[in-house]
Amino acid sequence: MTPIRIALIGTGTVGSGLLRVLTRNQEEIKRRAGRGIVVARIGARDVTKAKRIVGDDIPVDTDLLAVATDPSIEIVVELIGGIDEAKRLILAAIDAGKHVVTANKALLAQHGNAIFAAAQARGVMVAFEGAVAGGIPIIKALREGLSANRVQWIAGIINGTSNFILSSMRDSGATFAAALAEAQRLGYAEVDPTFDIEGIDAAHKLTIMSAIAFGIPMQFERAYTEGISKLTADDIRYAEELGYRIKLLGISRRVEATDADRNGAPRASGIELRVHPTLIPARRLLANVEGVMNAVLVNGDAVGPTLYYGAGAGAEPTASAVVADLVDVTRLHTADPEHRVPHLAFQPGSLDSALSATPILPMSEVRTAYYLRLRVADKPGVLADITRILADGGISIGAVLQKEPAEGTHATDIIMLTHGTLEKHVDAAIARIEALDAALSDVTRIRVEDLA
Repeated sequence: MTPIRIALIGTGTVGSGLLRVLTRNQEEIKRRAGRGIVVARIGARDVTKAKRIVGDDIPVDTDLLAVATDPSIEIVVELIGGIDEAKRLILAAIDAGKHVVTANKALLAQHGNAIFAAAQARGVMVAFEGAVAGGIPIIKALREGLSANRVQWIAGIINGTSNFILSSMRDSGATFAAALAEAQRLGYAEVDPTFDIEGIDAAHKLTIMSAIAFGIPMQFERAYTEGISKLTADDIRYAEELGYRIKLLGISRRVEATDADRNGAPRASGIELRVHPTLIPARRLLANVEGVMNAVLVNGDAVGPTLYYGAGAGAEPTASAVVADLVDVTRLHTADPEHRVPHLAFQPGSLDSALSATPILPMSEVRTAYYLRLRVADKPGVLADITRILADGGISIGAVLQKEPAEGTHATDIIMLTHGTLEKHVDAAIARIEALDAALSDVTRIRVEDLA
């Protein structure tokens, strides 16, 4: 059988990794796909740079639109990143009847609904395993491997840069700024690390996973996002003393209307979609994922918790996922579109169901436990005042640490772990605590997840 012809748009880190993997493993890939996969044309903004990577055997063109719509090409691989141009090229390729493979998480999180609708209408596939968690096959696991399950929740370490920074802070006692500088020196963090350290990158990935797990549209704009830039070495240390580790987690959870908060009031039904620093019990496997590695924990009603671990970024790990998509598309591109695996796991007609209309819950309606830290004047009655405020809000305390005042000061740190309660109750309690005369700082609040 003749090889399938693909066009590669973008020869950066992942694009060059893709070329290496396809070349090195071409026989194995051919045996798996049933036919060869050949890069027949390349689109790149810098031809000279691209030719240093691919040589003279493959035509390189700066007209990316012409590459994406070339009649001789069957699959277009988009690896240029960004939003606007990538969206234009992908939609043009779809309109021209091409299947598309992309690793562009930001594009899919923000415009995936329109892209998948266009692909469905045209009868072509859009594959995107490389968009989430690099080489970890989490998209295939959610879309196919766990299709018998009603997924209850997902919790993932899905940004390697932030995980490296938190690991460094824990291992060496470094400040956030020092750990970030080390990540930048090693090439794990960009010069502008905002997307990584403020949770935006993780929110893109969580948006995609949630859509597949729960059969809902992509709703990135409704994701709650909080980064790690305000964490201190003290918080890392205190968490360890309490038996926890802090990780930047992406969490998505199905909430039923029958669930009640701690005060007995019924909760709104919906889907939690949130990224934030989280205390995890140190005994959990997820708490022991270190450095730049990624891990995703998925809990299904039939299978229980399943953990997916591996390299979440990098040239060849991400290229591994892209090639896996190419193999899938090659196997299925002649199949009846009605018999392919749906882009977001659920059959397109089901997008009109009540499930797809399930709302994303605001953070005020999220129920979890909390780590609270504040600095107070070291005088009698302060701890009693704080516990009284929490009790008034129906917030139960699970553990308390009160540190000795630093030498020469009359201030002490109080650290509390609460039991589960709604965020809105904690918001109200924090406002009252910060208004106390004895309060010398704002309350630091970090959410706690048991992940049992």
